[in-house]
Amino acid sequence: MAEPVPGTTPTTTFHEESTSKFDLKVIFPAIILALIAIIGVVAVSYFVDQEREREETQWQLRMGIVADSRFTDIDRWLNRQLDELTGLAKNESLQIYTDQIAEMAGDATQSDQVEALRDYLRNLLTVTADRTGFSMPAAGSSDVPANVAEAGYAGLMIVDDKGKVVAASPGAPPFSGDLQTFVSSQAQGQRAISDMSLNGRGNPSMAFVVPILAAQSEGAQASQIGIVLGVKEVGAEIFPLLRQPGETSSTARSTLVRLKDGKITYLSPDVGGKPLKVELDAGTPDLDTAFAAQKPGAFATDKRNASGDRVLVTGRSFTQVPWTLSYAIGYDEALGAAEARFRNLTIYLLLAVALVGVIIIAVWRHGSSRRASLAAQQAQQMATKFESQKNLLQLVTDSQPTQIFILDEKDQYQFANSQASKAAGIPTTEMIGKPIANVLGPAAAKRYITLSHEAVELRHEVSNVTRLEESGKVKVVQSEHIPLKDAGGTPRSVLTVERDITDVVTERERRARTLNQLVKTLVDVVDKRDPFAAQHSSRVAQVARAVAKEMGLTEVEVETADIAGNLLNLGKILIPQEVLSKTGQLTDAERDMIKNSIQTSADLLQGIEFDGPVVLTLRQAQAHWDGSGQPTGLAGDNIVVTARVIAVANALIGMISNRAFRSALSVDDAIENLMKGAGKAFDRRVVAALVNYLDNHGGRSELEK
Repeated sequence: MAEPVPGTTPTTTFHEESTSKFDLKVIFPAIILALIAIIGVVAVSYFVDQEREREETQWQLRMGIVADSRFTDIDRWLNRQLDELTGLAKNESLQIYTDQIAEMAGDATQSDQVEALRDYLRNLLTVTADRTGFSMPAAGSSDVPANVAEAGYAGLMIVDDKGKVVAASPGAPPFSGDLQTFVSSQAQGQRAISDMSLNGRGNPSMAFVVPILAAQSEGAQASQIGIVLGVKEVGAEIFPLLRQPGETSSTARSTLVRLKDGKITYLSPDVGGKPLKVELDAGTPDLDTAFAAQKPGAFATDKRNASGDRVLVTGRSFTQVPWTLSYAIGYDEALGAAEARFRNLTIYLLLAVALVGVIIIAVWRHGSSRRASLAAQQAQQMATKFESQKNLLQLVTDSQPTQIFILDEKDQYQFANSQASKAAGIPTTEMIGKPIANVLGPAAAKRYITLSHEAVELRHEVSNVTRLEESGKVKVVQSEHIPLKDAGGTPRSVLTVERDITDVVTERERRARTLNQLVKTLVDVVDKRDPFAAQHSSRVAQVARAVAKEMGLTEVEVETADIAGNLLNLGKILIPQEVLSKTGQLTDAERDMIKNSIQTSADLLQGIEFDGPVVLTLRQAQAHWDGSGQPTGLAGDNIVVTARVIAVANALIGMISNRAFRSALSVDDAIENLMKGAGKAFDRRVVAALVNYLDNHGGRSELEK
């Protein structure tokens, strides 16, 4: 066997060992870099996907809130129309007169009585139509030529159980055709709403039906004697509800659509600019409104609107009408910037992964130790900085006489000043991190938790005034709850500031009691001097307060009407008692003296400070809606609303009260006189509110007490 040449084996072995070590030095870092690259790509992809999902989820929540808000407003509007007609249908006078007209139908001997009943119902329908919007628009709003009689398109009508119109407000459409078909298709005893359609004027119109039950019936369907039918043009009322208050997006659109027979009809003036003029096939690929109608409540980011633009869309379906509310926003506006950010983020992160991999291989140990040391120093610096800021905040808030504390999203204390600590009965350090319910108890903490959650949900400050009873004494506190946003702009915690306002409230209530006692004393003085008008002022005040509340006036306006009513006859203290108690015919001078007593009341009260315009109310209490009263020429809405209320209340009490020269009228006769004066001497809206109060809210029984 041949022997190897001397020296060859050692050289070969060294070369192989060197090559092996070199391969390991190259392969090992390459494997590490490959693993880092793979892990980095997967992590970047996962992170970007998570960020995209979170962005889409935020838009889904945001759009859901807007869609729910617009849906709720429109649904409330639909219910409000039915509720207005239900209130009219429950009017006992309307029920009785409708029943009587049906019983006397065909009897020629009672035609005058039937016509009188119809006149009352027409007046009632007219007043209600004016108040609720079921009336024809003002002249000039139609495209019909001036020399052509315009048909009725809006109004209220009463239809009996035989399908005959009993009475209708001016401008009501004919009860025929589609309208009659819609009514006849409804089940007895049920409220109903028609679908939206274009009327003869080319405007969106809807009909609302409410059953009329026989008076004093138990509400059974068999007792139905007719219906109240309301027709109105709805575009001016319902389409503005599609706009979200404070909406800043340029591409956001809320659209009402209807899915029927495979077609999507655009009810609102979105596509094409006109309502009910655009109809698309529901099978149109990726059509946003079709998705919203077919999957209400769902959310999509890959649909397209009628113009072909990509949008985010969600929908809400109505139960009372075959509509869907579609809310969409342009994809580029909503997520375009985010997508660009995600792309850049992907590139930057991948570059960062590559750079980190190289650095890890090059400076494995040294780099790690340096970063750890640096991070520790920075963490210490940040901790010191935060501690200084916390101490400063604690010092400032401890000097305040109010409770100040912060609750996080789990209702745990993040911060509390010394006043909050004193109220809780434990040191501040023991409060931090604990749920408020554990510190104050569930009952006491409930108020703070509820208001804090409300502030987070509304994303703005919430104020509250609460009366508390402590050791048998009443304590009044006012609190402000301010949501604090995190770095992403989302409210996560709530700052609560609470102060004791017991002294302020007590003083205000004392002043109110003093004023009420003064008013009562003045009223008693007037009543003692005028035996024929005893309690007149207090009854006027009672009716005026009730009517003001019925009209939804502010608390200050309600109190103004009450005080002005009580002080209405104060001026009579300057009229000789023999004139006030005179039973014979008054002279012209005596009559003028009594007539001007209200103005005298205003003169006596001039300079006294009230919360509301009491003196102005008295000065204008004798003004007429048409301008024929006192002061001369003052008319319409230029008359302060409280004066219009006092005028109607004073007229009612005057008519139903006994006087030296006549006996009292019945309430029904007084109402008839007021309705005759509506639009002339009196504001029609005030008269309508009075009738509603008397007939539906126990007003008649209050007057009889």
